Amino acid sequence: MSTMKENLNEAGGHLKQAAIHAGDTVKSAASAAGEEFKLGGTNVKSELADSAQAGKAAAGQAGAAAKEQMDALMGKSRDVMDSAADLIRERPLTAFGVALAAGWVIAKLARSGDSDK
Repeated sequence: MSTMKENLNEAGGHLKQAAIHAGDTVKSAASAAGEEFKLGGTNVKSELADSAQAGKAAAGQAGAAAKEQMDALMGKSRDVMDSAADLIRERPLTAFGVALAAGWVIAKLARSGDSDK
């Protein structure tokens, strides 16, 4: 009987040690997972910050390109206005006739649009 008791005590001791080792393993795994989670969170924040900076840079470049296009368009419109002014100075009667005809056509179109209603 005493051998059986010793064997049961030994088995209980081994079970107790196995439970301690299992607990330590779980704690270790939880700690490692927590560290990995923190590292992953830091990496995500870093990537988001880099993405925001790249987005700002792209927006700045788009703004600069839009400004260049606007400047070019304004330059062209100034050229057209200057050409029109030169044409009016060179041929004032022709310019007056074209303006009068354009006004008449616009008035005619406006009147025909009102009668449709």
